[in-house]
Amino acid sequence: MLINAVFQGGGMKGISLAGAVKAAEQNGVIFNRVAGTSSGAIVASLIAAGYTGQEMKEVIEATPFVSLLHRSPLFNVKWIGPAVRIWLKKGLYSGEALEHWVRELLLAKGIRRFGDLPPGKLRLTASDITNGRIMVLPDDMERYNVEPSSFEIAKAIRMSTSIPYFFDPVMLRMDAKKAKGKPFAGQFVFIVDGAMLSNLPLWLFDQEWTGRPSDVIPTVGFQMVGKNKTKTSFIRGPLSMLQAIIDTMLSAHDERYIEQENRFRTVKIPTLGIRTTQFDITAEQSELLYASGLQAGHDFFRNWSIASYQMQFNKLKLQKERVLVLK
Repeated sequence: MLINAVFQGGGMKGISLAGAVKAAEQNGVIFNRVAGTSSGAIVASLIAAGYTGQEMKEVIEATPFVSLLHRSPLFNVKWIGPAVRIWLKKGLYSGEALEHWVRELLLAKGIRRFGDLPPGKLRLTASDITNGRIMVLPDDMERYNVEPSSFEIAKAIRMSTSIPYFFDPVMLRMDAKKAKGKPFAGQFVFIVDGAMLSNLPLWLFDQEWTGRPSDVIPTVGFQMVGKNKTKTSFIRGPLSMLQAIIDTMLSAHDERYIEQENRFRTVKIPTLGIRTTQFDITAEQSELLYASGLQAGHDFFRNWSIASYQMQFNKLKLQKERVLVLK
């Protein structure tokens, strides 16, 4: 059973996606093309590189995620250090440790650049906040004078996972024409988490709707849902308030109404109250998240068929065509 898969972002909640991948595999699913945002970008990239759901589980169990929060000891001075770092670097943590971690995982499978994968196999999203637009990687790197196939996947993942003010934004230099006449500091484009603009980009593969419905490879979204019921944010000062704002802003995507037209192609995974930036997650919480994804995946694919998808897909396509005619 061949599908295209789109994975939602959600920081540490993304552990649950690995469980859903395992369930999909156990139900005979083969991933054709994959896409993702933020933590979903990591999962999509690992699938594209050849990782299985079981291998992802082993990676999760072996990774102390708090180690991915790297910054100079200078910025660890209570209250002052983090505030100064945000002022100077625009983030609490650099994001370099996360990028290195992902790079090593990909290299273990012989993958480094997008060109190491079949064309169109992997698509990731990020947010260009300088120009106010979403980026689809690697294709949109042409806008920044970078050959898409030569662009490093780990760097793209870092762009997609750069939670605003939590991780440093990724900076890209403008091309000479656009940079002309600008001061040096104004010649850079700032890239942050793709979840800011589209956290479950099912539309990435919708543009490929051609031919008969029976010829279409189904697109399935993997969405993480559930309000944080186990812990409220205690606001102690500006930094804790900032973190609470970021958590709320990003997790709000989890509670957004998914249009009825997309319910037939969305795996909904309860996230058990885990927060987006909960990098100090315990082994028990991690295991529960994985199990939640595993159960949600089984519940979806046990009652799902290509024939049913094609019927719903045809209805959706006709609806979209009617809207285009009315416009």
